[in-house]
Amino acid sequence: MGESMVLVQVQAIGLIALAFCVLMGLAWVVQQRTGNSGWVDAIWSYATGLIGAAAALWPLDGSLPARQALVAGLVLLWSLRLGTHIARRSAAGIDDPRYANYAREWGADAPRRMFFFLQSQALVSLPLPFAVFLAGHAPAPGLRLQDYVGVVIILIAVAGEALADRQLRRFKHDASSKGKVCNVGLWRWSRHPNYFFEWLGWLAYPVIALTPGYAWGWASLAAPAIMYWILVHVTGIPPLEEQMLQSRGDLYRQYQARTNAFFPWPPKQAL
Repeated sequence: MGESMVLVQVQAIGLIALAFCVLMGLAWVVQQRTGNSGWVDAIWSYATGLIGAAAALWPLDGSLPARQALVAGLVLLWSLRLGTHIARRSAAGIDDPRYANYAREWGADAPRRMFFFLQSQALVSLPLPFAVFLAGHAPAPGLRLQDYVGVVIILIAVAGEALADRQLRRFKHDASSKGKVCNVGLWRWSRHPNYFFEWLGWLAYPVIALTPGYAWGWASLAAPAIMYWILVHVTGIPPLEEQMLQSRGDLYRQYQARTNAFFPWPPKQAL
């Protein structure tokens, strides 16, 4: 039984990896043909949701169809909201400054390096849909309190991220905000509230997956861990704040001094 379970998990990881690499290859084609790297994150969002939902619904003996459908619905809800938000922005011609900066730095070698960068992004993202797979196949009869707690976490995360995105969009569209730093609503409490709620949503799957006697459930903790690392230390906060410091200078340094980078918290009093 143990060996067969290991084989199932290995097969799941292999299929998730293959699907992710193919879809991020598609993202590279779109980015190269449109010249707009904003489509990369839109496709990544849709790909993560699609792969995660398919993994959750993968039929296995002993799985509860109700939990599988619930978990698949949760990841699709997140994916459609985030992917559509980014897709609308990209359709308006707004490029992603992070990828654009990479392309400028890489010069003539940018197409090749971008392809391998997106493939590495696919592999680093494997814990996300795998956590959805583990949550969907948690071996427990019936829906439990922790399943509903997972639903609440996702709903709060999706609503919070959508609110943060809407507040930032309104700020940018306000002519009086030109040259200023967004410091309204959730952005008074965190410099990146959208990232915080993005990370929060991935806590839902360990909440659902962690089940007595289900050792694989612990692997679902890799999803929020990898998402925190990506957002806080790699392709999230560092390049974005570097770009903001270049464009806003001392105004952004003052904002950094009084506002938490990630976790929402009341702003520090000005000295």
